[in-house]
Amino acid sequence: MKNVNNIGSNIKRIRGQKGYSQEFMALQLNISQASYARMESQEIKLSIDRLQKIADILEIDISIFFKVSKIETHEQINNEDTYNRSCIENLRIENKETLKKLIQTLENENEHLKTEIKLLFELIKKQ
Repeated sequence: MKNVNNIGSNIKRIRGQKGYSQEFMALQLNISQASYARMESQEIKLSIDRLQKIADILEIDISIFFKVSKIETHEQINNEDTYNRSCIENLRIENKETLKKLIQTLENENEHLKTEIKLLFELIKKQ
């Protein structure tokens, strides 16, 4: 069964597209290759901070890890199997807290950027 929102699979896919090895990623994160492999296989949960570091290494926006393919979603909806529906519901519940943290992180970053912009405008006015 395809996992509709498998963050580990998304990381693995993007890492592969960039041509990076697990060893390279592990070195960048200062962890063992085995630990990195467990992150991609979702044997261990990833914190928002760790996801952000991975996104930085891959030079992508962290939100890409949470994107769901329309094709995969369509397949899941068309398959009325109770097991698939249960898996989707479990993913929604598991990712709810992670998404809340991500939203808070993005809101904090937004506020920080607004403050920086305001300061830059003040500096420009002084010149």
